[in-house]
Amino acid sequence: QVQLVESGGDSVQPGGSLRLSCAASGYTADYHYMGWFRQAPGKERKGVAAIKSSTRATAYADSVKGRFTISFDAAKNTLYLQMDSLKPEDTGMYYCAADRRFRFYVSLSNYDYSTWGQGTQVTVSS
Repeated sequence: QVQLVESGGDSVQPGGSLRLSCAASGYTADYHYMGWFRQAPGKERKGVAAIKSSTRATAYADSVKGRFTISFDAAKNTLYLQMDSLKPEDTGMYYCAADRRFRFYVSLSNYDYSTWGQGTQVTVSS
């Protein structure tokens, strides 16, 4: 079982940047996919970005393409989300997730991830 702990959430102005981190501990070798998900108040949780740890293949939601970058540091067992040009609609709780099942694609669906962190809050407001 792997444990995920997010950090880096904050309040920023529109146009600002943040970098989120997700530290993974436990037996992580089997967890091939990791991702970031966002839940705005009153809305369902949605995939923002995901990565396959072995190949570094990535997937992004259309709303963040060109602004967000996901990466994974295997030496540190840490997942990152670099968020630039932040918009008010990026506000929400950001969750890190991981899964060990093999797929032929990098998924952004909640249902394809089995292990979740507790989240870190990002607020974008002037």
